[in-house]
Amino acid sequence: MFENYRVYKTDFGGRPLTVETGKWAQLANGECLVRCGDTAVHVAVTASAGARENARFFPLSVDYEEKLYAVGRIPGSYFRREGRPTEKAVAAGRMIDRSIRPLFPKDLRNGVSVVCTVMSADPDCLPEVAALVGASAALSLSDVPWNGPVSGVSVGFVDGGFVINPTEEQRKKSKMALTVASTRERVVMLEAGADQVPDDVVYAGILEGLKANRPIVEFLKKIQAEIGREKFAYESAEPDEELAQAVEEYAADDIRAALGAGDKRARDAQLQAVCGRAHEKFDPESPDRTAQIDECLFRAQKQVVRRLLLDGQKRVDGRGPDEIRPMAAEVGVLPRAHGSGLFTRGQTQVLTAVTLGPPEAAQPIDGIGGQTVKRYIHQYNMPPYATGDSRPRHGPNRREIGHGALAERALAPVIPPAGEFPYTIRAVSEVLSSDGSTSQAAVCGSTLALMDAGVPIRAPVAGIACGLVAEDGRWTTLTDIQGLEDFFGDMDFKVAGTRAGVTALQMDQKIDGLTPEIIRETLSKARRARDAILDGVLLKALAQPRKELSPYAPKMLSAVIPVEKIRDVIGPGGKTVRRICAECGVQINVEEDGRVRVCGGSLADCRRALGIVDTLAHDPEPGAVFRGRVTRLASFGAFVEIAPGREGLVHLSQLDAGRVGRVEDAVRVGDEVLVKVLGVDEKGRLSLSRRAALKQMEGRAPEAGPSSGSAQRPRH
Repeated sequence: MFENYRVYKTDFGGRPLTVETGKWAQLANGECLVRCGDTAVHVAVTASAGARENARFFPLSVDYEEKLYAVGRIPGSYFRREGRPTEKAVAAGRMIDRSIRPLFPKDLRNGVSVVCTVMSADPDCLPEVAALVGASAALSLSDVPWNGPVSGVSVGFVDGGFVINPTEEQRKKSKMALTVASTRERVVMLEAGADQVPDDVVYAGILEGLKANRPIVEFLKKIQAEIGREKFAYESAEPDEELAQAVEEYAADDIRAALGAGDKRARDAQLQAVCGRAHEKFDPESPDRTAQIDECLFRAQKQVVRRLLLDGQKRVDGRGPDEIRPMAAEVGVLPRAHGSGLFTRGQTQVLTAVTLGPPEAAQPIDGIGGQTVKRYIHQYNMPPYATGDSRPRHGPNRREIGHGALAERALAPVIPPAGEFPYTIRAVSEVLSSDGSTSQAAVCGSTLALMDAGVPIRAPVAGIACGLVAEDGRWTTLTDIQGLEDFFGDMDFKVAGTRAGVTALQMDQKIDGLTPEIIRETLSKARRARDAILDGVLLKALAQPRKELSPYAPKMLSAVIPVEKIRDVIGPGGKTVRRICAECGVQINVEEDGRVRVCGGSLADCRRALGIVDTLAHDPEPGAVFRGRVTRLASFGAFVEIAPGREGLVHLSQLDAGRVGRVEDAVRVGDEVLVKVLGVDEKGRLSLSRRAALKQMEGRAPEAGPSSGSAQRPRH
């Protein structure tokens, strides 16, 4: 029945890799099932029969879908089915898109869809890497025009050495998580998160990834040569060459003048005027080729930008290749936010606000990697006004999710561990104006906001985006690319890091790949730019994290109690701990190991609550004075509760300074009274005295809560 079914096997970073095709999804243009360990990812490629109408750019969509049956779990949602993709899945889809997109023909406008479905997930074999190899295999086998194959590997840095496709245990110890996608000789995509790894180590890791990809590329080429389908013919979207030359000759000088405008709004307005005049001239001559004239104008703009750089080493705004636009930074711009930072570079401007919350505010993550929580959350928003556009907002798109994930990856290595700073941290970057590299501006603004919030980050982080123009064997790299250089250039290479090394890296490009020489030069320029931003701007705005938290931030205290006393603090059904929270206006979290965290609006409330916890967990010291509540009366004395569920007896002889005939003559149920601890018997029963407390308090202001306790109280 499946006469076209084929299975191919090879070694992949020390593990068997299997590519199966010809059995599943037979109506797709190309498909395969990739297995690595117990990870299995199916990839299907389809293409539209003709070009998409009015498509200015190649319409490629890549979906990376995680199914919870891949790890033997039922979704926890109401409908018991997968919902919107996790941020990790969105990032994986974007990573695959950036790896394969540069190798499609530039004039192709047929819609192409790549769907990667994770059907089985082995924690030792990353499914996103298998999906990237599967996308390359499916495209190579299909009839869709594509100049692959490519391969992708994960590179770890464990105990001073590189590991290709590290296992789950190795990834936990790795100082770097680097994904390298490449053809046999050139790198087409890079993605990395690192714990301040030196730039030269990152570069060496990229070379290791390139080397590991070569045998997989040859493996895929062999499969393609054996069973790959012939690529289909398509209608080229390239405009008529004679028309393109005529438009460029007519408009090039005006375009050059318009692009030289320093202000983006002025530049866009002047370009619009140039395009309008070109249409007035050429539309009557070619009334059926209006769309082609637009494409010709786009090509003319691209040529102007690239000729200036390659021939004159000059950029349209007058800067040299390595010159950074003017920068500015401010902190504390939002009075009620717990921390805020505003970073401006040229006409790119990002404001980041930081909010601190209790550990319980951490974000739960439910995916094929298991159920985890995230205590550092970074989100990125780019409203239409940031680019001068007017359109409705419908929530964050894939680009915004991806840029937020990149900024989060850049800053996560410097976030203090929960043991030092137990807060959940949410940073939100709002793009106010966009003219290139907003994600790296978000990194810079977030460093400022975190320090302004008093988060004791390990080191400040800065980020920069570098570009490339390459043609006919010549190439020039650029530092701090603006929007049109990203648009008309060949590369967007983002690098974030501290003085010690790289924390995040992301590269995508539009040509057939980068040579090691280009990558090495770009990393070197990015390092110099990061240091310049740190010293020249960020640390001048705020040299170090603030010592005090915002008055509007929640305050937190912690203590350690004996494990056997946890039951006393929590109480039956949580009754005791809920009562403490209600009385003091705080939140209390008790861990299984006896750690207690108290979070509230003021330190006074937190100290009061922690004092009550201490009283419940430890026998009060003789001589300690408490304000308690009378809970019941007996003929021989009154019982007074000094903490929820913890009471002691005040004997009739100790009820007042003078002689008391009846208990009811001195106190009633519900009265608040000061009592002093006389002692604790072998059964933990308290002996209290109101008489001693009154005598001790003579001439002193009465205290509002427990005056002593033995619980440890680390700093908040």
